[in-house]
Amino acid sequence: MMHDITTMAITVFMGFFAMMNPIANTAVFIGLTANQNQQQRKNTTIKALFTAFIIITAFCLLGKGIFEVFGITLPALRLSGGILVFIVGYNMLHGSASKLHSHSDTTLDDDDRDIAISPLALPILSGPGTIATAMNYSASGQMLHIIITIISFALLCLITFVCFLYGAKLVEKIGEAGISITTRLMGLILTIIAAQMFIQGVHDAYVLFQSSNIGN
Repeated sequence: MMHDITTMAITVFMGFFAMMNPIANTAVFIGLTANQNQQQRKNTTIKALFTAFIIITAFCLLGKGIFEVFGITLPALRLSGGILVFIVGYNMLHGSASKLHSHSDTTLDDDDRDIAISPLALPILSGPGTIATAMNYSASGQMLHIIITIISFALLCLITFVCFLYGAKLVEKIGEAGISITTRLMGLILTIIAAQMFIQGVHDAYVLFQSSNIGN
């Protein structure tokens, strides 16, 4: 039992880590907050991570309710989530950011928009891929799975906080080459996780189809 919980916790954490990629996102954060001082960066970091945590927690807790309201099945989530995560991972493998987890330039000045909410919290930290990952691991509705998912994401938020806080020094230490290598490694992990999600979705869909045929 303890072994299964540990295995799941590691799997969930690695899934979130690969999706959020705090090391690569640190470079994005530094670019977005280039005109801010240290205290402003700290405030932006706290607000962005807190917002992302609330978003992911809400989807973890309400995931089952969302399924019932919209008539979504778990196999459908795993199939679509697998495709979604694969797209992000595929782009990362080629050293480019997916549009699902990147920000686009805007004509608005920094004073006219809150970068902590957008694009940092959404879609960079808690984009569609991260939400799909969270719901995939917590959609069974078991409280233990939900708690493990939330704690894993909270731990990753803490790691991201440290990376953002010391971002300038981190980027300087590992350089562009280090960030590129990390991004590709995380992309590889994501594509593997996506394949596993898709395979599980196909299996669950087949079982569901067989059950409905037997029921009829």
